[in-house]
Amino acid sequence: MTTRLILLFLFTISTAFIPVHQEPAAVIRINLLGYRPSSPKIAVWGSLTNQSVGQCTLVDAQTNQVVQQVATGQAFGTYGPFQQTHRLNFSAFRKPGRYYLRTSDGARSPVFRIDDEVYKGAADFCLRYMRQQRSGFNPYLNDSCHTHDGYTMYGPMPDSTHIDASGGWHDASDYLQYVTTSANATYHLLAALRDFPSAFSDTHQANGLAGANDQPDILDEARWGLDWLLKMHPTDTWLFNQLGDDRDHSSMRIPRLDSMYGKGAERPVYFATGQPQGLFRHKNRATGVASTAGKVSSALSLGYQLTRKSSPDYAEKLWQRSQSAYKLGLAKPGNCQTAPGRAPYFYEEDNYTDDMELATVEQLNATGATGAQAANWRRTALAFARQEPVTPWMINDTARHYQWYPFVNVGHAALAKRLPVAGRKTVTDYYKAGIEAVWQRARQNAFYRGVPFTWCSNNLTTSFATQCFWYRQLTGDDQFAAFEQANFDWLFGCNPWGTSFVYGLPANADTPTDPHSAFTHLKNYPIDGGLVDGPVRGSIYSNLIGIALHEPDEYAAFQSKVAVYHDDYGDYSTNEPTMDGTASLIYLLAAKDGEKLLLTRKASQKATGPITQQPQKPRPDSKSTYIKGAKIRGDTTARRLALVFTGDEFADGGAVIARTLQQQQVRASFFLTGRFLRNPAFASLINQLQQQGHYLGPHSDQHLLYCDWAKRDSLLVSRQQFDDDLRANYTALARFGDVFSTATKLFLPPYEWYNDSIASWTQAAGIQLINYTPGTLSHADYTTPKDRNYRSSDTILRSIYAYEQNRPAGLNGFILLMHIGTAPARTDKLYERLDELLTVLRQKNYQFVRVDKL
Repeated sequence: MTTRLILLFLFTISTAFIPVHQEPAAVIRINLLGYRPSSPKIAVWGSLTNQSVGQCTLVDAQTNQVVQQVATGQAFGTYGPFQQTHRLNFSAFRKPGRYYLRTSDGARSPVFRIDDEVYKGAADFCLRYMRQQRSGFNPYLNDSCHTHDGYTMYGPMPDSTHIDASGGWHDASDYLQYVTTSANATYHLLAALRDFPSAFSDTHQANGLAGANDQPDILDEARWGLDWLLKMHPTDTWLFNQLGDDRDHSSMRIPRLDSMYGKGAERPVYFATGQPQGLFRHKNRATGVASTAGKVSSALSLGYQLTRKSSPDYAEKLWQRSQSAYKLGLAKPGNCQTAPGRAPYFYEEDNYTDDMELATVEQLNATGATGAQAANWRRTALAFARQEPVTPWMINDTARHYQWYPFVNVGHAALAKRLPVAGRKTVTDYYKAGIEAVWQRARQNAFYRGVPFTWCSNNLTTSFATQCFWYRQLTGDDQFAAFEQANFDWLFGCNPWGTSFVYGLPANADTPTDPHSAFTHLKNYPIDGGLVDGPVRGSIYSNLIGIALHEPDEYAAFQSKVAVYHDDYGDYSTNEPTMDGTASLIYLLAAKDGEKLLLTRKASQKATGPITQQPQKPRPDSKSTYIKGAKIRGDTTARRLALVFTGDEFADGGAVIARTLQQQQVRASFFLTGRFLRNPAFASLINQLQQQGHYLGPHSDQHLLYCDWAKRDSLLVSRQQFDDDLRANYTALARFGDVFSTATKLFLPPYEWYNDSIASWTQAAGIQLINYTPGTLSHADYTTPKDRNYRSSDTILRSIYAYEQNRPAGLNGFILLMHIGTAPARTDKLYERLDELLTVLRQKNYQFVRVDKL
């Protein structure tokens, strides 16, 4: 970033690298964090000589016993410092433990873990760096800084007018602050909370000091960013873009000692005019404000969505400013670049349609619009998407500093979730095209390295791995899974230098120790969790101003024209941590922590009509929860839930439910009695539900009460009555086709009331008993105002949202039960609020599946 581009010391470039120790002829590079049992697990062997790889084995680090022979695969030839390279694939090995790889030529990897929880806590760890970057009150230093900011430049008010611009985050190892990076960072933090809330703990207060405050630390940090964005967009027509300039680089200091702008402790605040700016010799090439306005609008909108229940007054401010920022973006299209100072360096952002695409989708998400209004929002977002289908650096293999930012088009993922299947493929294919362009470069080398070595290459790598992740999640296409993993592995040690690029992560491993940071250089303060810039091309490094290494280069043997990296304070180009890069990494780490591979279950025994004579008993799965033999919840680690509707006497909600599910592209499950199935008035609805791909299952033939309400163990039916009734229910189902030919056989008992005997009889018939997940009031949607236990739709929805927000696993694995129709006496119909419910849960990144897929 500009922070590391300006002269700090005018030294001549050091080109003499002095090795600290003699490197072995061959090395093995691995992900120092470790691997999930089910994920691709590939290390890279590289030789500094012409030697060939020896036999490779995987060794248990506790016993030193060989546990697997590892294939060395094809030779990839030279790359960077290596004259020969191989990929060592041990993906098939899944046993948790601590291991290392070794080859018969003498190479040995560091010890690494294989475990499902291997990434647990990593995202939280990186929040330490964000807290340390706070301006205003800094909790790490327990001191305040930059409290007098700032005085305006280029604004509609007279220059040097004071405004309150305190707060936010310092950009990197200097103290500049940019709205474009801060808004992007804020959005990523909020998205991590929305998509992977279980990845974060509550150990800090809102001011960053130690102590819980009943909200996750990720939200505390995101609100610090939101508060500053509100200050930088204080009115409908005022938007500021930058705080400070490269005069910042005149000295190294702890932040409270800042005073080099000629106006006491104040710093200049640059108004976003949409025109070229620069107070000194150099100017940027700004053409508009939409790139900044779009990012601000998206962050504020998502902040509104995540805080409107807990902090409604605060959320309303966010929503008001989100809308005004969006209007500014529409009114002033173009790129809002940062302002240079005394040196010709600035953020050269040359795109904005990606920012406006995301802002449009988040306006849609926040309004909860449906029908024609939602379609208009989607068309607008898709129009922006078509203007930049692929982030240009992926095609061009090069870029000026922050030329195409953010480095991943977040809008594509957000838009895809709001489009029907046909439209979604259009957008996900944009992601695929970018991935394939980078893959064509990556496939030629053993590290699968296709991301260019421009400045902040680690930020690009993080963003690209995230794009691969989103593509896989949105499409189910895992053809790039190993490529995605390779980019993630690169960040944590599977690179030529064998180092993690994150300060202190993992502990007791090779990570940066001498970054370009005043905190470490002046005070030896650890900057835990900070992601450094990463390698640059040798040609870039050799032409930078003011770089000089202060210590012998411990990675001298692994430098090359392809790329260089130095763990040295003097190298601001490769070893300076950045705030926005770290925020993007927090999202990726949360995704890795929260991701669980979905299990696919084989179809159960075919059943098209009455219960078979020799049924195969269903087997409970270890990921699900059972009560008295009935499955009441699926995997609580997967962000999926099943909508279940039961029907007996009424079907007044059928048309609304079917239409809403179709519009939202959701597959649900319907458990219907024989009486319902034989009602000729309901036949067309049942056929519609089947044609739309919903699950149809039995709810008993006559809606019998199986056991006493007060004495649950007391049966009210015999085994013969139970079997005959259930068989009749299946016969009624068979009238609507072979609906069970590929499905797991499930049965939801009438009144949702049963005991151990009912569960045993159901299992003996080769059918799995299920029931709704307790904890919400969704099943009370049948109650009428005269009932003692009447619950309004508002009350029911609040119970669902409260459970989702307040429970660690939220609605993961939930079986959420409602009714397809209710008595006329209930005029407050919950099914009329179904679109609202689906929209809210989609915004929280839940996937809806049929209950047989849960």
